[in-house]
Amino acid sequence: MTPGARVEATIELLTAIDADDQAPDQIIDGYFRSRRYAGSGDRRDVGGRVYDVLRRRAKLDWWIERTGLSLETNSRLRAISFLILEERKSLDDVKAMFTGTRHCPELLSDPEAELAEALYGRPLLNRDMPDHVRLEYPEWMDRPFRALWGDKLEQEMSALNQVAPLDLRVNTIKGTPEDALARLQEDYITCAPTSLSPLGIRVEGKVRLGGTRAFKEGLVEVQDEGSQLVSMLCGAKPGMTVVDYCAGAGGKTLALAAAMADEGRLSGRLFALDISRYRMDRMTPRLKRAGAVQVRRRAIAAVDEPWVEEHKGFADRVLIDVPCTGTGSWRRNPDARWCFTPERLAEIRENQQRIMLSAAELVKPHGRLIYVTCSLLQEENEQQLAWFVEKKPEFQPIPIDEVWSETVGGPPPPSGPCLRLSPASAGTDGFFCAVLERQR
Repeated sequence: MTPGARVEATIELLTAIDADDQAPDQIIDGYFRSRRYAGSGDRRDVGGRVYDVLRRRAKLDWWIERTGLSLETNSRLRAISFLILEERKSLDDVKAMFTGTRHCPELLSDPEAELAEALYGRPLLNRDMPDHVRLEYPEWMDRPFRALWGDKLEQEMSALNQVAPLDLRVNTIKGTPEDALARLQEDYITCAPTSLSPLGIRVEGKVRLGGTRAFKEGLVEVQDEGSQLVSMLCGAKPGMTVVDYCAGAGGKTLALAAAMADEGRLSGRLFALDISRYRMDRMTPRLKRAGAVQVRRRAIAAVDEPWVEEHKGFADRVLIDVPCTGTGSWRRNPDARWCFTPERLAEIRENQQRIMLSAAELVKPHGRLIYVTCSLLQEENEQQLAWFVEKKPEFQPIPIDEVWSETVGGPPPPSGPCLRLSPASAGTDGFFCAVLERQR
């Protein structure tokens, strides 16, 4: 691909990401799957630029407005601004790529050329930028983030703007961490054990994991270290009845299945529930590869699900990784930070509360409910926990130190009533986890 064609691909992908709820990596993969002429270098260059623009969107938009040209911000203007401000291209350089010829962007309009000229020589960072622009988060989140982090705001947000590492979880149904490390290294993968999860492996650089023996044979699964830890905090064991209430793509379901395995086979009953039958169906190849085909899957209704009514008080463990704003996963999905409003947050919180009340019905006396989000907002975490305990006083939180000692071993990274992880504090995605036991 020519430089101009790569820029055009960048603009097309940014436009598609703005219009679609899919994660950027899925959209990028689908885009290049239908464009076989693009080489690995093209995919790497375009994908990298797309993520770079997404991670700088607030600053780019601030500069576009700062010019006073009254331009309506879009993917094309952000790409032009990025080329000028970040890649330090000149107006002539940009014009050489925006030729309107085959696979290249259309010629610059007069206002676009004026924008490029106005931005030329400017630094991306400017001292007049407010914190929410400089640190790339929505202005309405400024108050909750400051309440949460105080003077650590810059440290925490800077970590959320970095590129996330590739973490793997060792599938103990198929082997040990030592087996997995050796197998990966045979395929020339540079990797090392993670610092917190005893089953985690962190991979260095970008790799084609799907071509490795360890992945093909189900010895490893892609799962962030933080997600591994909250799966372990469930304390699932062989012989138990366990429910993954919002199973999604099945990452935590697979981790629970491995924890419940006895002599290489799932022991007990493990249910994976989700409102999406499509997600349930997509889990099939992952379960087969992992050796966990005994998992029972069920698509359920969002409200008033009869299956829940029929199975009240039957589960030892119920994990609810509820839908949330996903603020803890911004390293992987940088565009997600612009998808939510205060009104949307209010709707999400109501949905979380419905899920908590419904899932709680499944927990037996002395069983445990594990509440998880990949959000950093207290509105979705501590405040929801306080609301639930008031509504359901028979459920009482267990100090995370005690749960961690039982399940992971040793002291947790941050001590306290609940587990709170972030890229800055733990090197993982952002997660919140509360473990509650039913007292009667």
